[in-house]
Amino acid sequence: MRRKLVAGNWKMHGLRAQLGEVEAIAAAAAANRQVDVALCVPFTLIAAAVAVAGDMPIGAQDVHEADQGAHTGNISAAMLREAGATLTIVGHSERRADQHETSHDAWAKAAAAHRRGLRVILCCGETEAEHNAGRAERIVQSQIEKSLPDGASPDWLTLAYEPRWAIGTGRTPSLDQIEAIHAIARAKLRMMVGDAADGIRILYGGSVTAANAEAILAVDNVDGALVGGASLTADKFVPIVEAAARASG
Repeated sequence: MRRKLVAGNWKMHGLRAQLGEVEAIAAAAAANRQVDVALCVPFTLIAAAVAVAGDMPIGAQDVHEADQGAHTGNISAAMLREAGATLTIVGHSERRADQHETSHDAWAKAAAAHRRGLRVILCCGETEAEHNAGRAERIVQSQIEKSLPDGASPDWLTLAYEPRWAIGTGRTPSLDQIEAIHAIARAKLRMMVGDAADGIRILYGGSVTAANAEAILAVDNVDGALVGGASLTADKFVPIVEAAARASG
């Protein structure tokens, strides 16, 4: 059985003044050992968050595909490791939309992170126009095919389905839609990596809150959640962790 993972993505939020939230979330993670919990914070906060997070993993929100070089403003996987990060998000929809990153970029970044021993949350998901045109399944399959590095395994890879139109909007797909896309994603993983696909977690991301988490986490093939705005405070994030714990039995 795949353990549930609830990962918070703080995006461009978080100063040292918010470290108390990290501590409170880490305490909740310690109290709900039947699920895995992680926080992906800004680069500038990684080391400070690691210092107060105890056993809870701290990750980054992006990584550069090169180990070093003339890449002003970018951060390598080795730098993330040195700061204390143990995982990173790649291919997030906001990176794809705002920084025009492609699935090939996500593939290169995921491969670089894995080479340096970081675990990876690899994101995929359709735009609203693609969703309305009935192309969601095709887009997700294509993004997985083009983004998945060689040697993908449950030891280091997690997939996250996040429909772009649901992120930060308060809107979510129906439970049936979530189930259908997660089933398609699982099938695509099986085609690419065989039996290893059965151990790779697939998270749902996009306006996950305490109010809808329990229902979403009960959907077949939903192995946890990638949480944005609701992960910024313990008051909003901990109930999602607790919902995952209940879903884990």
